[in-house]
Amino acid sequence: MRILIYHVDTFTGEIFGGNPAAVCPLTEWLDDKIMQNIAAENNLSETAFFVPHDEYFEIRWFTPVTEVDLCGHATLATAHVLYRHLHYRHEVIRFTTHYRGDLSVSRNDDLIVLNFPASDPQPVPYPEALSKALGQRPAELYKTRDFLAVYNKEEEIAAITPDFRLLKTLGQAGIIITAPGKACDFVSRFFAPAYGIDEDPVTGSAHTTLIPYWASRLKKEELFALQISKRKGELYCGYTGDRVTIGGKAVTFFTGEINL
Repeated sequence: MRILIYHVDTFTGEIFGGNPAAVCPLTEWLDDKIMQNIAAENNLSETAFFVPHDEYFEIRWFTPVTEVDLCGHATLATAHVLYRHLHYRHEVIRFTTHYRGDLSVSRNDDLIVLNFPASDPQPVPYPEALSKALGQRPAELYKTRDFLAVYNKEEEIAAITPDFRLLKTLGQAGIIITAPGKACDFVSRFFAPAYGIDEDPVTGSAHTTLIPYWASRLKKEELFALQISKRKGELYCGYTGDRVTIGGKAVTFFTGEINL
């Protein structure tokens, strides 16, 4: 069996930037173990698999160690593959997921725009292990699927060197750290050692939490964000109350075939 594979750099207009994802178009679902093995072999933060239906696509995402319930950058990569390589002609792509219901993606000039459900962060007490793992106590702490640790300055976000072993013991899917930005509305970084990803370069799903927080704090419905990992990424964000929009660019690094 031969399966096409695309390696796409997302939330960037240049290769070697943003967050890389692998995308595998399928005609029917493979065994879960095979998809997990492909994702482990790719060794990227996520590999997306999708199956077409008449008016929508089923989509699933795997890290090197587990399936995840939502992934923004691999969804953006999948939409890029459909628009750029598979010549999908409609402006809106509709996806259905196992865990998060229906998602949609559209084009706006050179941006691909994700439309995801918003996750409203709620304040929670500080686990001391979290402050210890991050090296400094955040000014505020919230939680949705992930912890959201808010700091006062962009420099604090750039300087943090986490203890990933300790972060992994917290039993949380991911840890978002964020602060006001200098050249943007806010900056962030994202850690998910429990998913086999110490630091994710650019994390669309984290922005389903970040956007509601910063939209409320800054009293803005449209925001520009930077994820300041080593590879860096740009995200054009919008907030409508129960949904968020996350726009970004994407470029193909390579295409190939998997032989099973």
